[in-house]
Amino acid sequence: MKRIVVLLALSCCLLALLPATAQEIFFEKGLIANLPSRYGREAVYSDELAYRLYTGKMKTPVVGDSIGATERGQAIVWQPIEADSTHRLRPRGGGGRGGAPAGPGVTPGAIRGGLGAGGSYIYLTYHSPKAQAALLNIKGNSGVFVNGEQHTGDPYSMGYLYIPIQLKKGLNEFYVRGVAVVASLIFPEKPVLLSTEDPTLPFVVPGLQSGVLRGAVVVLNTGTKELKDLLIKATLQGKQVSVSVPTIPAMASRKIAFSFDGSGITAKGKYDCALALLDKGQLLDEKKVTIEAVTPAEQYNSTFTSAIDGSLQYYSVTPQSTPHNSNSALFLSVHGAGVEAINQARAYKPKDWGTLVAATNRRPRGFNWEDWGRLDALEVLDIAKEKFKPNPQNVYLTGHSMGGHGTWFLGVTYPDKWAAIAPCAGYPTMKGYGSADGLIPDSSSNPLEQMLLRSGNQSDVPKLATNYKAHGVYIFHGDDDRTVSVNYARQMRKQLGDFHADLSYYEYPGGSHWFGDHSVDWKPLFDFFQWHHRLPDTSVNTIDFSTASPGISASFRWATILQQAHPLEYSRLQLRRDRATPTINGSTNNIRLLKFNLGDFAAGTAINITLDGGPAISYTTKSGQDSLVLLKEGAQWAIAQQPDTRQKGPHRYGTFKDAFQHNMVLVYGTTGTAAENNWSRSKALFDAETWYYRGNGAVDIIADKEYSPEKYKDRGVILYGNKSTNSVWNVLLSDCPIQVDRNAITAGGKSWNGDELGAYIVWPIKNSSIASVAVVTGSGIKGMQAASANQYYAGASGFPDFMIFGLDMLHSGAGALKMAGFYDHNWQLTPDEMQ
Repeated sequence: MKRIVVLLALSCCLLALLPATAQEIFFEKGLIANLPSRYGREAVYSDELAYRLYTGKMKTPVVGDSIGATERGQAIVWQPIEADSTHRLRPRGGGGRGGAPAGPGVTPGAIRGGLGAGGSYIYLTYHSPKAQAALLNIKGNSGVFVNGEQHTGDPYSMGYLYIPIQLKKGLNEFYVRGVAVVASLIFPEKPVLLSTEDPTLPFVVPGLQSGVLRGAVVVLNTGTKELKDLLIKATLQGKQVSVSVPTIPAMASRKIAFSFDGSGITAKGKYDCALALLDKGQLLDEKKVTIEAVTPAEQYNSTFTSAIDGSLQYYSVTPQSTPHNSNSALFLSVHGAGVEAINQARAYKPKDWGTLVAATNRRPRGFNWEDWGRLDALEVLDIAKEKFKPNPQNVYLTGHSMGGHGTWFLGVTYPDKWAAIAPCAGYPTMKGYGSADGLIPDSSSNPLEQMLLRSGNQSDVPKLATNYKAHGVYIFHGDDDRTVSVNYARQMRKQLGDFHADLSYYEYPGGSHWFGDHSVDWKPLFDFFQWHHRLPDTSVNTIDFSTASPGISASFRWATILQQAHPLEYSRLQLRRDRATPTINGSTNNIRLLKFNLGDFAAGTAINITLDGGPAISYTTKSGQDSLVLLKEGAQWAIAQQPDTRQKGPHRYGTFKDAFQHNMVLVYGTTGTAAENNWSRSKALFDAETWYYRGNGAVDIIADKEYSPEKYKDRGVILYGNKSTNSVWNVLLSDCPIQVDRNAITAGGKSWNGDELGAYIVWPIKNSSIASVAVVTGSGIKGMQAASANQYYAGASGFPDFMIFGLDMLHSGAGALKMAGFYDHNWQLTPDEMQ
């Protein structure tokens, strides 16, 4: 191994993913300043350093120089920072990262507060002897600017995030958001590398799960050309399988799936699988991954292709200890922060009456079981139902810590899916317990920010608590929990105790946050499950169901909320059905369009329906599978037609995040100036990096000239740029009532001029009934930079259908908002739903 000395670094190491001749240079000295910033679970963010970079006001840091003042008037000064013996750059006087909640395979510690608390930035430099590519690896940071270009961070110090960057000859500047970080540059000899530090792998289970299986590893491309038409060959026990590799952009990475044949494995153990990355037969790199084989009685991993982005994900299984039968149960267990799904599954002993399945939330921390964590749980639930075929009346939900929150959230959001739920050491909402990305704000004096917070209403579990009446609830918490206070359990016991007739509660005496596997595998909890069975729809004649968005949760049993009167405000439906009479009576709140499944009534049945005290609606069923749509206009309900899929509905209800699914594709613009085009592509890569880190994801990134609605039909689109800089704008957004062009934004009869305006917009794709386009846009390079921070990846952060803001948001916060709101049911702007 070569050793070299540079200005701020002096060290080398051999990395498993790199050739022995690779050089790693650690940053050992730098400067730090506690610059004001606010990143969290909301759309509005602020960052004084980013603001200065984007406005050209950032001076080269010098020791002792002031860079502004705190709210109390104290000077913010650049201070020297040095690395300790582990290469961790720490401010003088100590300080550093917190830990993570305890759980299976995790040590105790607190995670309250936001990442990069205090808004600190560390300034690092590297003088390169030539223009060259490198891999940047930083542990413990929330983000980094490399020569002014934004890249994602590794706030949990996982260590597997290697970012290809292009160094300039001479001075290269790095602004690292974080307090205590380890930062290094790696110079590999090969331009294309396989990284096996973060694999997604199934287990081989002889007789149960063998044959051709799928795993995934990362490809790093430090070259200046995108990689196309590569093959990856896997060899395991003498059996070879080759598959094609999706396109990998220049100076980027991507997690790619491969296939291997496990049929040659017949015994428990660990086996080397050789991977070779090939370009037209030429070997680019080769590595090994370890494939684990277990017996059919042990816990194991299975992989699947996610419909969210086409990436490979996994779930874990604790198999039933006795042969499956028609009455077997299914337990969905959702893990805590920092816990891998396989460790979650291993915390449970096999049960003789059901199979336990642990979803991943896309990552050990992921999305807090909201947003794409919620979708991951639903994907795994559907797969498990199909694979294990449990009795539909015996499906249960449980989880620990962050997974306790996931249990509260999934249990209240989808109340008709479970016979019973059991949150363990959980907190109900991130308004009270925020965890890593901070709290969800619960109020604002700014009407525009109130509109943004409304888009996160689905996260406020206590506001939806009456939904828990649909199933049994067992609350389990240690009474000495220092990580998630037992007061959260007591809060929910008190709230549910006022109305819930099927509630059980137990505080484990002396129990900390994690007191062994019985923190989750608690016999009385599973006894409670065994006593509960989900009633079939035919037996449920009373409905009390609330939702904040039909796009997230629309149905309960035989009733579906198709549209709200006011999008993303709370809706409630209370009904009583009498099949003998036959009648349906009840009340509604914030519901515009409603659908009843009348399949439990015989064909030819005359039904009287009375809602909100209005006149009865008479309807005679036409078949045994009939349904009825009702529309409320003013104070009256009337029979209506099933709405066109072009209207809002459960299939596509909006909010900006809704486009980030349906095998989404990121489309950057190429028709702007050089600076605008560079921002567009860099922003797409930044989003892809962040999506990979937070969501174990992998997405297609293409130029606007490569896109066509036919080729990418029914796929979500994330578009970067405006009408002048991205040619796809006129293809997908020509009829959008919000238009963004160079130096101008128009919306709702208003217009704003200048190059400092940014916006986030969602819009339905015309040739699809499910997919939407999300637009990250600006009226010029400054406005585009204002939109650069991808706060939409923070779990439960609320983004409405559209928001328009100025670059000054980074400096002054919500005061720079121009407009925000929701489209109506026809995707039109209305004064009532915007500020």
